[in-house]
Amino acid sequence: MPSLALADLSLHYEIEGTGPPVMLIAGTASDSASWGALTAPLATQFTVIRPDNRSTGRTVPVDAPLSLEHWAQDALALADHLGLGPIAVVGHSLGGMIALRMAQKAPELVSRLALLACAPVSSPRNMALFDLLLQLRAEGQPDDLWLRAFLPWLFHPRFFDTPGQLDAAIAQSLAYPHAQSTGAMAAQIAALREIEMTDLPEGISCPTLALMGDSDLLMPPAVIEAALAPIPDLTLQRIPQAGHSLHWDAPEAVLAALIPFLLGGN
Repeated sequence: MPSLALADLSLHYEIEGTGPPVMLIAGTASDSASWGALTAPLATQFTVIRPDNRSTGRTVPVDAPLSLEHWAQDALALADHLGLGPIAVVGHSLGGMIALRMAQKAPELVSRLALLACAPVSSPRNMALFDLLLQLRAEGQPDDLWLRAFLPWLFHPRFFDTPGQLDAAIAQSLAYPHAQSTGAMAAQIAALREIEMTDLPEGISCPTLALMGDSDLLMPPAVIEAALAPIPDLTLQRIPQAGHSLHWDAPEAVLAALIPFLLGGN
C-alpha cells in the first residue's frame, strides 16, 4: 500500500494506469474509494492518483491538523513526490475546493482543473445537514440511520426507484473497512466551515471544467455557475439525471465530458 511520509502524517494514496497524470480528490466524508465508478475507465488512458485526504481512509493519524491549506499542500507534496507534474486535478465537492487551492498555490504544477459538484460558497443549510448527521453519529444512533438521512441528498431520485438499491448501498458503506470515524468527520466538517470560500476562484488561470448534476440538492447548478464565474477559462456542463454524486449517478456522461477535457479538448 503506497504512502508518503510527511511531517505530521503518512498520506495513503492509490496509483493506477499509464498516460498523462490525473489526480482525483474526494469530497467530504469520502476517500480514494469514492472514485470507484471512474477509476478503471480513466486508468486506461491516464496515470490516476487517488490520495486519502487527511482525516479519511488509510491516511494516519486521523487526528492530524486540518485545514484547506493542509489538504492542498498534502496533494501538492504527493504530486511533487511522484514527479508526474504538470498534472490535471479532478475534485468532487470539497475536493474541488482543494483542487482550486492547489491551482492557486502552484499554477505551474496544475495544468487543468475539473470540478465536480463544486461551488465555493458558504451554505448554512448544508452545514446544518452535516451537523445533524454528526449529532446522529455522536448520539450512538445506528450507522444506517445517518446514511439513510444523507443519501437522498447525494443521489438523483431515480436511484431510489430500484428496489433494494438503497439497502445495498448502505450495506456496502457499513462494510467498508476504512470508513471515516465520527471524530474525524467532525474535524473535517469544522475545517470546511473555516474555509474562506469567496477567495477560491481568484487567480485561476488554467482551463477549468465544471460538471454539475442537474438535480444536485447540495450544490445546484445555478449556485455553481455564479460561484465559478470569475474563472476566465471556464467550461460549464450540466449532467442530466444526476445529483450531487454525479460520478455515481451518471458515470458514462461524466466520463464523456471529462476524458476529452483531460486530453486537452474543451
